[in-house]
Amino acid sequence: MDGNDGSGENGDGGVRRRHSSHYDDDDRPQPDSDNPQVETRPSDRQSQHPRPKSAVTDRDHEAAVTSTAVDGFHAPIETALGPIATKVRFSEDVERPNQPRVADSTLHGDPGQKFSASDSSNDVSNARTGPLGLSIDVTAAAASRGAVLAQGLVGSPASLSSPATQRARNVAHPSPLSPVSPRSRNRGYSLRRSLFAKSFHSDDGRGSVLELEPAGPSTSKPDQGISTSGGESSNGKKPGPTVMVKATADESSLLAERLIARAQAEADAPARQSHIRRLFRLSGIPQASRFAYDKVIRLIPALNETPPSQHGRHVTINPRWQPSLIDERTGSPFIGNTIRSCRYTVWNFLPRQLFAQFSKLANFYFLCVSILQMIPNLSTTGTFTTIVPLLFFVSLSMAKEGYDDFRRYRLDKAENGKKTFVLGPENSSSASPPSRSAKWLPIGWNEVRVGDVVRLARDDAVPADLLLLHSNGLNGQANVETMALDGETNLKSKQAPQPLMEQCSTVDGMASCDARLTVEDPNLDLYNFEGKVAVAGKTIPLTNSEVIYRGSVLRNTEEAVGLVIYSGEECKIRMNATKNPRIKAPSLQSRVNKIVILTVFFVIFLAIFNTVAYQIWGATTEDDSWYLTNANVAFFPIFASFVIMFNTLIPLSLYVSLEIVKLCQILLMNDIDMYDEASNTPMEPRTSTINEELGQVNYIFSDKTGTLTDNSMRFRKISVAGTAWLHDFDMRQAETNAERQLRHKLRKGKDARKRKSVMSEMSLRRKERHSDENSLMQASDPRRNSSSASAWQPLARPSRSQPELRTDELLRYLQRKPHTVFAAKARHFLISIALCHTCLPEVKDNGDLDFQASSPDELALVRAAQELGFMVTDRQAGTISLKLYPLGLDHDPVTEVYEILDVIEFSSKRKRMSIILRLPDQRICIFCKGADSTLVPLLRHAKLAQDKVREVSRRANQRKSMEVQHVKRRTSEHLTRKESLSRPSASLSRGSIGALGRPSMTANRLQPIRDEISSWLTNQERDVDISSLGDESVYYTPRPSISAEQRASYADSTARSSFADDFADDLVDESLVVDEPAVFERCFQHINDFATEGLRTLLYGHRYIKEEEYADWKRIYMKAVTSLVDRQQMVERAGDLIEKDFELSGATAIEDKLQQGVPQAIDKLRRAGVKMWMLTGDKRETAINIGHSCRLIKDYSTVTTLDHEVGPLEYAIADAVIDIEDGNVVHSVVVIDGQTLAKVEGDKVLASLFFDLAVRVDSVICCRASPSQKAGLVNAIRKKVKRSITLAIGDGANDIAMIQEAHVGIGITGKEGLQAARTADYSIAQFRFLLKLLLVHGRWNYVRTCRYTLGTFWKEVLFYLTQALYQRWAGYTGTSLYESWSLSMFNTLFTSLPVIFIGIFEKDLAASTLLAVPELYKMGQRSGAFNFKIYLYWIFLAASEAMVIYFMMLGLFGQMLFSRDNSLYAMGTLTFTCCVVFISSKLLLIEMHNKSIMVVIGFVLSVGGWFFWNILLSLTYRNNTIYNVRQGILRRFGQDIVWWLVVILVAFSCTVFEVGLKSLQSAWFPTDVDLFQEYEQDRFIRQRFEEAAATELQQGWKRD
Repeated sequence: MDGNDGSGENGDGGVRRRHSSHYDDDDRPQPDSDNPQVETRPSDRQSQHPRPKSAVTDRDHEAAVTSTAVDGFHAPIETALGPIATKVRFSEDVERPNQPRVADSTLHGDPGQKFSASDSSNDVSNARTGPLGLSIDVTAAAASRGAVLAQGLVGSPASLSSPATQRARNVAHPSPLSPVSPRSRNRGYSLRRSLFAKSFHSDDGRGSVLELEPAGPSTSKPDQGISTSGGESSNGKKPGPTVMVKATADESSLLAERLIARAQAEADAPARQSHIRRLFRLSGIPQASRFAYDKVIRLIPALNETPPSQHGRHVTINPRWQPSLIDERTGSPFIGNTIRSCRYTVWNFLPRQLFAQFSKLANFYFLCVSILQMIPNLSTTGTFTTIVPLLFFVSLSMAKEGYDDFRRYRLDKAENGKKTFVLGPENSSSASPPSRSAKWLPIGWNEVRVGDVVRLARDDAVPADLLLLHSNGLNGQANVETMALDGETNLKSKQAPQPLMEQCSTVDGMASCDARLTVEDPNLDLYNFEGKVAVAGKTIPLTNSEVIYRGSVLRNTEEAVGLVIYSGEECKIRMNATKNPRIKAPSLQSRVNKIVILTVFFVIFLAIFNTVAYQIWGATTEDDSWYLTNANVAFFPIFASFVIMFNTLIPLSLYVSLEIVKLCQILLMNDIDMYDEASNTPMEPRTSTINEELGQVNYIFSDKTGTLTDNSMRFRKISVAGTAWLHDFDMRQAETNAERQLRHKLRKGKDARKRKSVMSEMSLRRKERHSDENSLMQASDPRRNSSSASAWQPLARPSRSQPELRTDELLRYLQRKPHTVFAAKARHFLISIALCHTCLPEVKDNGDLDFQASSPDELALVRAAQELGFMVTDRQAGTISLKLYPLGLDHDPVTEVYEILDVIEFSSKRKRMSIILRLPDQRICIFCKGADSTLVPLLRHAKLAQDKVREVSRRANQRKSMEVQHVKRRTSEHLTRKESLSRPSASLSRGSIGALGRPSMTANRLQPIRDEISSWLTNQERDVDISSLGDESVYYTPRPSISAEQRASYADSTARSSFADDFADDLVDESLVVDEPAVFERCFQHINDFATEGLRTLLYGHRYIKEEEYADWKRIYMKAVTSLVDRQQMVERAGDLIEKDFELSGATAIEDKLQQGVPQAIDKLRRAGVKMWMLTGDKRETAINIGHSCRLIKDYSTVTTLDHEVGPLEYAIADAVIDIEDGNVVHSVVVIDGQTLAKVEGDKVLASLFFDLAVRVDSVICCRASPSQKAGLVNAIRKKVKRSITLAIGDGANDIAMIQEAHVGIGITGKEGLQAARTADYSIAQFRFLLKLLLVHGRWNYVRTCRYTLGTFWKEVLFYLTQALYQRWAGYTGTSLYESWSLSMFNTLFTSLPVIFIGIFEKDLAASTLLAVPELYKMGQRSGAFNFKIYLYWIFLAASEAMVIYFMMLGLFGQMLFSRDNSLYAMGTLTFTCCVVFISSKLLLIEMHNKSIMVVIGFVLSVGGWFFWNILLSLTYRNNTIYNVRQGILRRFGQDIVWWLVVILVAFSCTVFEVGLKSLQSAWFPTDVDLFQEYEQDRFIRQRFEEAAATELQQGWKRD
């Protein structure tokens, strides 16, 4: 069986569906002409005007559980839209007989009159399955509203929609006579549209009742419609037992119309040009510019698009002795096989990097200033003092980018240099004619060319796109793994065309083969291929089944030979890659650029103000001063001098120091907690440019295979004869470490003694509180008391108890009671698992037995059978050898040989596979496995099975409805809970954290705060999980009512005592085994539970066949398999003839293993406000199943499946948006496939609607997506959602495009290779490491970068405003308060370390706090650490403190009458000293929360360096004319006590001012950070945070 589509694991229907209604790509609902129960003949009106069918959603599961079909009157419901007159209920409680169809006029008659839609043509029977009784009670709207609508005055959709929308609506609703029930009813749009149509065209305002008969199946069988647990039917629908529609149909329809009209307006907006744009367009400038651009582009061949060929690409087998084939499109040889993922070349590196560097406005600004400065006689600060450091800093940044890209180049070189074998002349030194013998030559991948014949060995990667010529696999097939292309784990079977395979069976045959291929031009489509081959006078079509793409790996096939048809960048996988990836720049840079622009205007304002002031001063003072004769300066020179003076308000080192900061940040990101010991892979940053982006991520786009999953399947549970069993052989090793899940750090010295001496009272109470709970759980659960209880917990619902017994107990029971009915059925079921597959056993070099399987599902099943003692030892063309251990694995085995008669293989349409065997007793038996939705209608007791399925579905829907209500209630409590532990001014009301108040750290109030925090954390960590209604224990054996003492005795007993034997007898209720209804109900309840736990389920059936029946069927089957026309369809029809009347064998559940910690990581990311999308090339069923396992989809989620083949998408999307906006949905997920996404992308209206929905839902799952579609979605969200930061993570070559398109690209160094990792910005080994990378290091880096930027601008304004203030006392002549050499060293020597250190070492909160409370991550998403408001606040502080410093200096020292030296240099040095001391104090002592030895080092080096500089300058200064520097600090003002007192007083005053403001803000307007910094001061609370973050921090603690 090929479990590729997931139907084998979970099906697309049956008992427990994990998603809404959908179809496989090749499995669409077809009318069944042979089924007399299903009416498929459409009426004239419906055939001419089909009603639109909506994509399906299961959002209407908000059921009032107590409501039934016979409830009686219900009062109107109040909603946000007002009182609702129309009420709609779906109910299954009452069965209704089919009603004859009545005329449409009955809708306008008596309200009690019933209308039956069961006989309407092409009704819901073609889209839904199973007898689902639906009743719709409709109470008409108010008469006044109906009258107004009937007159068309208001509320009419026609009056509110655009012409385009009206035309679309006219198609959907051609006339008032259209039947109410659409042709194919899928919940999501048509119900409410139908109600609106009925109400709108009704003559009166009275209500009516519509009875909708059960829908028919989506396949040819009328009884396949099984409503499943969670309300799902075989096509994935989830009908709830009771569904209340919250809004009236007309209001919802009007809202939908308005949304569509708005989307149409948005789509048309770019076409509406302003008057200025129209004038500009008419001027001809755009046309001329475009013509010049095109002319330049045509001169660059690399930038020109290659024109398409006329008749496709022609390829022949071209051994190496022949010249290269010519590309007809270009007239040159086909491109080589070299690939390039680096961003730059030797030719474009310099221009692209210059553009990138000077796109930073600060660099561009300094470039302009340096040009001014180099103008002679204009600058007072030198000629090259700006341009030289600017070029130096820019060169450093370019060198860093060049080095990063050079590393990518080396990785490309390594891949291009891989070796492969191609067909070439035996004597490669001279050209050989084709008649000469050939051999296989080893060459590099970059030397492969189109036309080469390439040989692949087992497990070889494919170097280029190949047409398969020959394979030595079974029946000439080659099994290929395409995980890196489409994410699917199942192997694909490739078959060479028969004539080619015959001619290419030998090397000489390949060399002389005269085959001519015509294939399509290179394109992006990975799922379709068109071509033909002419060989031996025959022309054979080519499809995807004959082509192997680059990125694939040959598996389970010893050797295969292929012909290269596409090479290098023309391979499919490279065509899907981004050709010219954009240069990534952090979003913070754009905000800094805006501030730079603002600062530039401020500099110009200061220059103009001082220039004008100078002109005024010159007219009033300078002209009257005899000593200033002829000293007047013109306007422009004085203006330019002021611009040059104040230009350093934007520091030249802003970006260069930031690069230093970021380089140090990536060194500190080398975290042991992100090291994967199994693969010896650390986290590796490949760029430092976007470190802060890691702390601002809003959207994560993740691949599935290899990123979330571990690419392995594990057999986990079975249900046989009404009893469920847990298979946990692989978990035994993990059980030994179960008690070591939490380890605290072992600290040295004082900290270690302190930790040992402190025991958390909260932990002690938690242990005491849970001890009673554990004892009760042990008394009620037979497995909890077992000393060998399994450590396995379901990923989707980890809190659910595991009532199943273990399979080793099953084996012991079979050995003790081999002759019971249950034992016979259990053995038969295990034999079914061991035989019903297509795996081939093989013996490894070490003697172990392994299996070749095309599907990991089958491999898991056959391995489980082997572990249970049913081992397949050999499989030949016609037999299977099975080794059994009836007396146990310790006894001698028994070998049985089964004759294989026929195998009916799996297909995505059949969703099942069967094998017909002759048993050792010569009986013929057919074994079948498949999706439960497929197998249930094929059972002998199909009607009984369907009834039981509906009963299980009803219970599951009740549980789901209760969970939805519980989530709403908990959310409401979370938002409205009042803080009672602190004063209101300090309470935290933001929804990101909850109502956690500010603590008053006193001993008598600490304990309530600890309890509050512990309770809040526990509530956040646990998801809603309500057990099914009723006593579920009745569906498991043994019943939990068995005494705990008996279970404990049995579990602990090692000897086979009689008491233990008696308990073993109670493991299975033998009376239940023969009770067919009870077995069915239990089996389907088990399947429901398995699926709820995220497992992929399969149902097994069997039937014994008579010889005559088999012989008759064999003739039909042989005719089908030998047919040359419609072979697949004929085989499927033949299979339907034999696959019927099965006996229920049992069910299996397979776990698709996720990577360690994936569900927990996704939960915490969701709490952090990050929306996660899963983009995969795998099929829909598998993608949805993994969505449940990793908790992207919760059991109470509303899943909206968009399928363009189900019906119009715009109304389904609009309805989903309305439900979300109305608050009817607690958790929403959208599922869309690649084909539907292509339709959406091609329609502007649909695209606008879809992305409006996508940004509102919690998660999006896109399946069957090509790499280019993945990149397109990332690009769309990046542009659609303003100020959003996107992150893409994947591990395969198909993920490269989206990784390069996202703001942040993360590569997983996984099983799909290093293609994604080498092109990513950061690489990690496991998805779970993303938690610490984002929540801890990302947030730290964001805070650090913001603090660095704010500190840099703050210190510049603080320092240079004192310079500006001094101009008032210098006549605005541009005289500097500071000596020029000291001024030039201000940013480099004296204030660089404080801002750099805060940018490198700051940690505002501990890692344990950030991991325990992911809600703190939202600060980066809100730009809470750097925004315009915060910038203005810091500038206000700088201006205020600059005035304090200057005027205190001037008043206390500059204007002092008696002083040794109060000259310009003394005042400037005092002001300079105050600035340096206060800058270091504020940044290192006040703002920096993480105090360490680096604070002391930075303070001493900065302040001490300044005084050392003054001493050095005092001793060596020569030009002592303007500033009296020499001996100044040593002999004059340095010996004045007043000078030093003023320094201390000024620095102290500024510090008090700063601390006072910070204290007031923290006391009256506390932030989340303020609160949690206080919480961290309490050791008990800190320990609680460490406990919550133990999983992510444990690896680092182990190494402390």
